[in-house]
Amino acid sequence: MGWPDAFGDFRNRLVSDPSFRRSAKAFAPTRAKARDNARALFDLFAGFVYSQTVLACTQIDLFNFLKAGPQPLSAIASQGDLPLDGATRLARAAASIDLLEQRGRDWYALGPLGAALVDEPGLAAMIQHHQLFYEDLADPLALLRGEKNGRLAEFWGYGEAEGEAGRPDAYSKLMADTLPMVAEEIFAAVDLSKFTRLLDVGGGEGAFVSEVAHHMPGLQLSLFDLPPVAERAKVQLAAKGLGACVDVYGGSFLADPLPQGSDLISLVRIIHDHTDEHAMAILKACRAAIAPGGTLLLAEPMAEAKGAAPMGDAYFGFYLLAMGGGRARNAQRLTEMLAEAGFDRVRTHRSRIPLITDVITALPAAA
Repeated sequence: MGWPDAFGDFRNRLVSDPSFRRSAKAFAPTRAKARDNARALFDLFAGFVYSQTVLACTQIDLFNFLKAGPQPLSAIASQGDLPLDGATRLARAAASIDLLEQRGRDWYALGPLGAALVDEPGLAAMIQHHQLFYEDLADPLALLRGEKNGRLAEFWGYGEAEGEAGRPDAYSKLMADTLPMVAEEIFAAVDLSKFTRLLDVGGGEGAFVSEVAHHMPGLQLSLFDLPPVAERAKVQLAAKGLGACVDVYGGSFLADPLPQGSDLISLVRIIHDHTDEHAMAILKACRAAIAPGGTLLLAEPMAEAKGAAPMGDAYFGFYLLAMGGGRARNAQRLTEMLAEAGFDRVRTHRSRIPLITDVITALPAAA
């Protein structure tokens, strides 16, 4: 046992003693730390209330409503079709967690966190999508024991034979709504100008290739996804004027070979959705399809990300379990898997906001 472990055990023995906790609250040098710990502990079990406050504000489009400036409680009540007392409770709750700020007696304006949600349809979509996740978390032990196949699994279609999607319209729309903020981080992390052809594996309705088309108009584009999703992609891309610019292929990346010859293959929020077995199958399929000297780009939130550690093991640990059994992996584990799949020269590109995504690139190893 090293000294950090020994110190941790000593600290835990002290904090576990009720008499020590009482003394810490009474002793001036430790009072502030005791108060901070009490607040942090309370926030852990009050977090659901905070998240529902964000949801309620999003459902009535409150942040965009306040974009032009402060409004009285009566206007907030009208915006949300709420009684005045309900609007007052919501506004006060939102102000307590920095979503709003009180201005005078009965007026409210955006707070620093609420302002960050203005004109962010991707974040609004995720906030509302989480209603399904919270239903699955109502009994966390049942989820951990594998006793329930909940709303997220139904939404994403996981558990279906051969990976067939249950609701491609709903999940593809969510991916399309949230993808622009992910693409922005990818473009900031990796220079795409040296590539000639991109294949986006698991590309949904074409949200990522659409972003790439605007960011790098000279790049040849293609995507691969399940047949019902691929058909929707053709419609969506045509509506954007990109129908002739993107080759769309339908199939299962767990069973069918990928189109050959692209010098850039992207996996955007794909690998963490899958078990190790399926993730390896996808990586090997990419290795078989990639052009000699090409690059595999893997982008997703990763475990143990600096500045976003709880996101990997706490948030995604439960979210991906409810979704169907994937897991967030750290960069080291992904590097090992890429090596096993036939890639080397693995490089991690830290994004500006790892909470949204981190990025790894790898090149095919010599045969």
